[in-house]
Amino acid sequence: MCGISGYHLLNKSISSRNILEMNDAIRHRGPDDEGFWLSDGIAGNSFSGKASTQPVKNEFPVLEETDSRIALGFRRLSIVDLSEKGHQPMSSEDRSVTITFNGEIYNFKSLRKELENLGYHFRSHSDTEVIVKGYQEWGTAIFGKLDGMFALALVDVTKRHLFLARDRVGMKPLFYYHQNNAIIWASEIKALLKNELIQPEIHWQGVYSNFLFQTTLAPETCFKNILSLETGTFINLNLDSGITDKVRFWDLPKAKLDAVSESEAVAEVDRLLSASVEKQLYADVPVTSMMSGGIDSTLITAQSKKYKQDINAFTIAYQFSESEVENASLMAKQIQIPHHIKTVSDDEILQQLKDNIQHFEEPYSSLEVLMNAAEYARELGFKVVLSGNGADELFAGYSHSLKLERWKKTRKFSFLRHFIFTNDNLSKKVKNYLSQEDMLDFFRQSQVGMKPAEVRDVLRKEIYQSINPQLNDKKTTKSKDYEALFEYDMRYSLSSHHVFRDDLSAMKYGVEFRYPYLSNDLIDYIASLPEDLRFNGIRNKPLLRKVAQSYVHPEVLKMPKRGFSFPLAHFIRTEPRVRNFIAEQLESLKTRNFFNAETMDLWWKNQRSDYDCVKIWQLVTFELWYQRYFEA
Repeated sequence: MCGISGYHLLNKSISSRNILEMNDAIRHRGPDDEGFWLSDGIAGNSFSGKASTQPVKNEFPVLEETDSRIALGFRRLSIVDLSEKGHQPMSSEDRSVTITFNGEIYNFKSLRKELENLGYHFRSHSDTEVIVKGYQEWGTAIFGKLDGMFALALVDVTKRHLFLARDRVGMKPLFYYHQNNAIIWASEIKALLKNELIQPEIHWQGVYSNFLFQTTLAPETCFKNILSLETGTFINLNLDSGITDKVRFWDLPKAKLDAVSESEAVAEVDRLLSASVEKQLYADVPVTSMMSGGIDSTLITAQSKKYKQDINAFTIAYQFSESEVENASLMAKQIQIPHHIKTVSDDEILQQLKDNIQHFEEPYSSLEVLMNAAEYARELGFKVVLSGNGADELFAGYSHSLKLERWKKTRKFSFLRHFIFTNDNLSKKVKNYLSQEDMLDFFRQSQVGMKPAEVRDVLRKEIYQSINPQLNDKKTTKSKDYEALFEYDMRYSLSSHHVFRDDLSAMKYGVEFRYPYLSNDLIDYIASLPEDLRFNGIRNKPLLRKVAQSYVHPEVLKMPKRGFSFPLAHFIRTEPRVRNFIAEQLESLKTRNFFNAETMDLWWKNQRSDYDCVKIWQLVTFELWYQRYFEA
């Protein structure tokens, strides 16, 4: 797990100050080491940095100011092979291939053995070297062979190609700018903004989707001309012509297995999840499990005990989270593991409020609890944390999946929305519900962001007119069955929202989150199962519950689905300091002339429901985002 940055310019060179400043902007992602590789487009040289370890400085000169057409930057969080042999950027023996890689590859040992049988020799025990040699043997087919999370940049100076690639479901982020014969990339947008060729501009289409979905749907971001590389995709850039191709190397399997019984599916899910847990426990640093008290994380923790007797677990407690903490404690007692509980007070939230919000590179509708989790894991001395994220998307865990059948039945009455002329809150709610024409609309409604009509009302007219509200490019299917909802959950809820925010939260504190539910084999198997085994429209996660029965405490199975989230609405209503903070940010936002002040005042005065608080918080976080990335 690390941070990467870099650029390629077709017709000119720029100062290495750019890569130095880009790398420094993401130093939190890799406090253990840094490195650089610069090229004139023909050959390249490796350099250390001021933050490099002494052995690395002994091998490579410290990068001073010079010019180059290609630059790779790297910040290291040492997890596997802690020696300098795992240092990046890493080059092949003949120096024709150089890579920077952020992530973890869990099947690297089996790939390494396969390559050794083909005659390859290895200098390190790192997964990075396996990717380099795998590329030399299989070319870009290596990306589809990797089981894990990754974002990488690979330069092949002999074959004259640069590749940017992102893992199957987007567990690791990769952002890029591609304009004017330049391509610039980084693990975080804050690094891109340090490059002299990029000036931040608001991308209102991205802001629109952010307000609707709680996050900006890839490939867009809230910055003009800055994109998020889509999941399971790589960019192939010709170093000489600058021509690029974007290639999808993986998508959700469509073929279904025949005649699979429930008992067979339960046994196979158990086997595949156990295998994934075992692989993801591998690290050369301490590993812990984050237990929220629900099925997903407690099952992961219980299975971990089979392979790691000294596994620890921890739980973050907030106001109203007593039942989750109690269930996590019951589970820890049942499997006899140390259990740490961290209660986060309102004062702690307030102390970090502005800084934590502004660490995210777009507006948000909540407070991210995983920052507290990552900070606590680091305090306990853990660099690697197992997470239950991904289970809800994979096993129909969200409450909106249980509303699917009702929506399908009521769609026949959607024409009635044209006959609703009243403008009270109930009328607006009914009209919005009846306006859900397709699966993207249904999915959007489940994300609890602003409604399309509300975005229209709050944005100034001239800004709204620059937006395409139809989002046709995000509509991937015409189906209205569970399979379509599954695709949206996997494509957008997972990569653009949950694991994206996990990454920013964890890496702020130099911690790695891992996701056993998101192994290649488990995703492929679940996607291939008949729908009736995965989804019944009555209870969430029916198949995973059957697996969990053999592992988790009965009280965990009884607990209703609750998101692992901070009680933001209660915080807004009851904490005067928060209300003062909000009022201050809203007044500042009014001076921007982006939003209608009357609508903002109306929303702020009418806090009837939790949802009303969400809308206000989206405006507040927009203002804080603007302050950090446009005025700092």
